[in-house]
Amino acid sequence: MNCLCMYMYLFNMFCCLDAQPTESEKEIYNQVNVVLKDAEGILEDLQSYRGAGHEIREAIQHPNDEKLQEKAWGAVVPLVGKLKKFYEFSQRLGKLSLLGALTSTPYSPTQHLEREQALAKQFAEILHFTLRFDELKMTNPAIQNDFSYYRRTLSRMRINNVPVEGENEVNNELANRMSLFYAEATPMLKTLSDATTKFVSENKNLPIENTTDCLSTMASVCRVMLETPEYRSRFTNEDTVSFCLRVMVGVIILYDHVHPVGAFAKTSKIDMKGCIKVLKDQPPNSVEGLLNALRYTTKHLNDETTSKQIKSMLQ
Repeated sequence: MNCLCMYMYLFNMFCCLDAQPTESEKEIYNQVNVVLKDAEGILEDLQSYRGAGHEIREAIQHPNDEKLQEKAWGAVVPLVGKLKKFYEFSQRLGKLSLLGALTSTPYSPTQHLEREQALAKQFAEILHFTLRFDELKMTNPAIQNDFSYYRRTLSRMRINNVPVEGENEVNNELANRMSLFYAEATPMLKTLSDATTKFVSENKNLPIENTTDCLSTMASVCRVMLETPEYRSRFTNEDTVSFCLRVMVGVIILYDHVHPVGAFAKTSKIDMKGCIKVLKDQPPNSVEGLLNALRYTTKHLNDETTSKQIKSMLQ
């Protein structure tokens, strides 16, 4: 497949909502589909997450008012139930095995993307969800405030031997893991990066280039589709643009985590200057979260091998 055909093919892949799996893809496709079906609901719950800031402030300002303490606790407990659901979803996402199907020998990344169209689309959808989740989380300080208050109150209740309703929902061990998860600037992306790194380390018989070439190919396709007027004009709505931008940033970050020298080195197969320029050419408020993901979630940005120009572009 030549370059032009590949870009047009993958343009259709990104825009086609009903890519059907072949027989060989079905088992993995169905496993991933079960998880992806819940992704939209997770985003809706996160988008509508308002927090218990008012109740918490009232309780802190009036520590001896039992009614206000009960009111704050009653407001926080169901919210922590939501946070638990988000965290458990991240664990499901981290266990998916799509990369194995998209990087196995003897096919090249382009051949895989051509052969496993449905799985490639699912991988793109996972990246889109991941970046969207982290954008929403990054702009919602209520999440960490609520969880911190929950943990402090739980600890105080234990010290005072107060019966804790709902502790089975989030026990101490789970609370510790959730705390580490939400402490990350981009927790869902961290989960995906860790899963990708683990995949590479556990499959040493698979050349690392199979994985990094798959990721760099997807980054290249997204960049070219976004920066080339001929392709860009075929996008029927801005949602497709946002989708491609998130997929591009997602694969860059995964590449940077698994490639020995990362995405920013001169030897990288990703045109980082071109990708950053594509992001900078969008309305600023629509891509700030994605630029922050590159600034704070990548592994090699601050390496000496990263050019001053790239560092300057991301400042």
